[in-house]
Amino acid sequence: MSHSPQTRSFEGAGPVPRAAPARGEASRVIVALMLREMSTRYGRTPGGYVWAVAEPLGMIIVLGLAFELLAAAPSLGTSFLLFKGTGFMILQVFTVLGGQVGNALTFSAPLLRYPRVTWVDAIAARFMLNYLVVIVVTVLILWGIVLYDGLRIVPDWGPILMAMGLVAALGLGVGCLNCYLFMRFPVWNQLWRILTQPLFLISGVIFLYEDMPLFAQDIIWFNPLMHLTGMMREGFYPLYRPTYISVGYVGVWVLVPMVLGLLLLRRYHRELLNR
Repeated sequence: MSHSPQTRSFEGAGPVPRAAPARGEASRVIVALMLREMSTRYGRTPGGYVWAVAEPLGMIIVLGLAFELLAAAPSLGTSFLLFKGTGFMILQVFTVLGGQVGNALTFSAPLLRYPRVTWVDAIAARFMLNYLVVIVVTVLILWGIVLYDGLRIVPDWGPILMAMGLVAALGLGVGCLNCYLFMRFPVWNQLWRILTQPLFLISGVIFLYEDMPLFAQDIIWFNPLMHLTGMMREGFYPLYRPTYISVGYVGVWVLVPMVLGLLLLRRYHRELLNR
C-alpha cells in the first residue's frame, strides 16, 4: 500500500539533522578567535606568556625596593611587595582590558567580513582571553610574594573576588567605549596611553587613601580604581576596613561607558569597518 506524500515515512533514514543553535555557533566562533589571538600575540613573541608576568612583577619589585629604602614599614602589614602588588595588579587589570578590548575590532577586522563572525564575538573573545591571562598573572605574582616574604595571611575572599570582578567589568565597559573611539578617532589610542599614566599615582598603588590630605581625598574619591584597590587590600589585610568604598559608584562607572560604547558600536560598526 502506497503512502501519500503527506504521510510517507522514511524507515532507517534516521533523524533529520538540525542547524546548530546560535548560542553554540557563537561559542565556537569566540573560542576560535581566542585561539587565533593566543597564537598570533603570544605564540610568535620571544618569551610568550613570560612577559605577561615579568612586566608587572618587575614594576612591583622596583616599587617595593624603592619604598623599602625610603620608609621603615609599609602603610599596611610588613611586606612592601605585597602592599604595592595588591594595588598595582588592580591597575594592571584595568589598563590591560581597557586597551586590549578597545582594539578588538581593529585586531579582528579581516575576520569580521565573514557573516558568522560578529563584532560582539570579537569583543567577547578579546575580553575573555585577556582577563584569563591577567587573572593567572595576578595569582602567580601575589602568591609568589606571599611565599617569598614568608607571610602568614588568611585572605578574605569576598572583597578580593569582588574587587577582581568589578575591575574586570570596569575594564570591559571602558574597553567597549574605547573600541568605538579608537576606530573613529585613531589619535585616541595614543591619548589613552597618556591619560592612563597618572592613574599610577591617584589609584592607591603607592599610598593609602587614608594617608592622603583631606583635600586630596575629596578629589581622588571620584577615581573608581581607588575604591577597588581599597577593596582588594581589605581582603589581604584583616585589620584594614576602608569606609570610603562605594560599590554603587563603581557600578555607575561600569554601566555608563559600557552602554554608551555598545550603542555606538551597534549603530556604527559597519561604517567603522569599511573606512
